[in-house]
Amino acid sequence: MKPPRRVLVIVTRRIGDVLLATPLLRALKRAWPDAAIDVLVFQGTEGVLAANPDIRRVITIAERPGWRQHLVLLAAIARRYDVALSAVPSDRPTLYAWLAGRWRAGLVADGRQHRWKTRLLQRAVRFDPLHTHTVLMHLALARALGIAPRYEVIVAWSDRDRRELERQLPFELNVPYAVLHTHPKFNYKMWRRKAWTEVAQWLSAQGLRVVLSGSGEAAELAYVAALAREMPGAINLAGKLTLCHAACLLAHARVYAGPDTVVTHMAAALGIPTIALFGPSDPVKWGPWPAGYSGNANPWRRYGTQRVNNVTLIPGSGTCVPCLNEGCDRHIASFSDCLRQIPAFRVTAALADALGNSPSRAATHE
Repeated sequence: MKPPRRVLVIVTRRIGDVLLATPLLRALKRAWPDAAIDVLVFQGTEGVLAANPDIRRVITIAERPGWRQHLVLLAAIARRYDVALSAVPSDRPTLYAWLAGRWRAGLVADGRQHRWKTRLLQRAVRFDPLHTHTVLMHLALARALGIAPRYEVIVAWSDRDRRELERQLPFELNVPYAVLHTHPKFNYKMWRRKAWTEVAQWLSAQGLRVVLSGSGEAAELAYVAALAREMPGAINLAGKLTLCHAACLLAHARVYAGPDTVVTHMAAALGIPTIALFGPSDPVKWGPWPAGYSGNANPWRRYGTQRVNNVTLIPGSGTCVPCLNEGCDRHIASFSDCLRQIPAFRVTAALADALGNSPSRAATHE
């Protein structure tokens, strides 16, 4: 293919999907260094790309746009790109790619109801919903273009972001500290408050400051504030940081622990020791991509406690794990018993190992 001048990559899904598309963006930029690469995402997910060096601009659309907003978007992208790639196998992203690009490729799910999409694309890539990690699924688009894959999940910040972060902290970034992200977006990924308090107490006993991260949503702010009151000395930064600030904070931390959230994926990508708590979510598809990991094999198995490079993945208990459902009651506001029953000592043991307090440092699988 002749190197294109303008490329659009469509990742209209949750913020974690957007972050895990950054290896594809890096592959495109390395193959076509003179190309202007734009990314189309849902509003509210663009922050994870704010300092990404591989893209020209981020275009946003509401998850459920009105017809006026849709018309503005369609007019802005119609046949404006030499190449358009849909990294989501849904209907709208495929239509966006067809409208935007003179040459189109995209992920397409199996089934007769999806065959129409293949007629809109010059290259349709089969979407695997179960057995291929999201990073590798995105990189299948690079291979369809004959482009060498890149396996780095890109997490970036600017000097300004660092200065703004330093003004928020009551200590220097070289002080030993741990970051805990205690409140996921959805209840079904939630651990227990008491368990987080036990982990914070253990970290403090190791001489580490405890920093709590979190978004600015009202429920999350209240949860983290209540938790901070139970953790003497903890620094509550919930609602005070952009994702770029959080990236800089994570990069200087000694260790991180959190559930299946974008912040956990960021910590893993930055190479710091990362403890990830997983319940019903499938690690084969959604496990945090470890720093330095490359190759076409999934980094994670579906079952068991595992460690790969800098990431330790702790699953919930029970024969139903992972059930792939959104909580025990099958909706995002419900909780997951398997995850909530993870004892704190499993997490503190993983933290001890990650910090070097255990004799074993090699990658392990249980």
